[in-house]
Amino acid sequence: MRNVTLAALVLLTTFTACKFNDPEKPKLPIMGQRDAVTRVVNGKEVVDTVYKTIPAFKFVNQYGDSITNKSLDGYVYVADFFFTTCPSICPVMHRNMLKIYDTYKDVKDFKIISHTIDPKHDSVEVLKKYADKLGISGNNWWLLQGKKEETYTLGQKDYLVAVMQDNGAPGGYVHQGWFVLIDKDKRIRGYYDGTDEKQVEKLSGDIKILLDEYNTAEKPE
Repeated sequence: MRNVTLAALVLLTTFTACKFNDPEKPKLPIMGQRDAVTRVVNGKEVVDTVYKTIPAFKFVNQYGDSITNKSLDGYVYVADFFFTTCPSICPVMHRNMLKIYDTYKDVKDFKIISHTIDPKHDSVEVLKKYADKLGISGNNWWLLQGKKEETYTLGQKDYLVAVMQDNGAPGGYVHQGWFVLIDKDKRIRGYYDGTDEKQVEKLSGDIKILLDEYNTAEKPE
């Protein structure tokens, strides 16, 4: 399931924020569900737009360390879903993700997280061997294992990525190959086909745009 359905594309388009208009400082859209919240400021009603964010979670990484949503505070990150015995798109996805890893592994406020959708098989030990085989070291790319129900809910409801068990599918699981770009405020800023080299190149460029957006905002005037 490497491609979203037409309905999902319409949904993403519907809930995408405006793409900003400053040609000198490109910014990425904010994606996902949003709500209008009314509040009173100086006696006047003001309508704010509140965007859906990635909620609290708790998993364990390939080193056996506990990783929560708080572990990603202050980071731009890319998330994806996979399983180590995947015979189809996962090997391609992670060969492409290695390009992102190699480009940004020394950037202090960037991370990659990959959620296994087969936690029964993908133990901490299995994830560590998988990471070693890929050439992953340090803490820039975490392979995360948690309860299946929590992982699937996080993927489908919050990242808007389809993941499911299907005994009739190759490897026994079905999932989309999206790389999801998340900003420091836990908002979705982009979707990229992890099996498409051109899409991964675009992701690499968009990561820089997003990091620059925060670095510019954080600089004192």
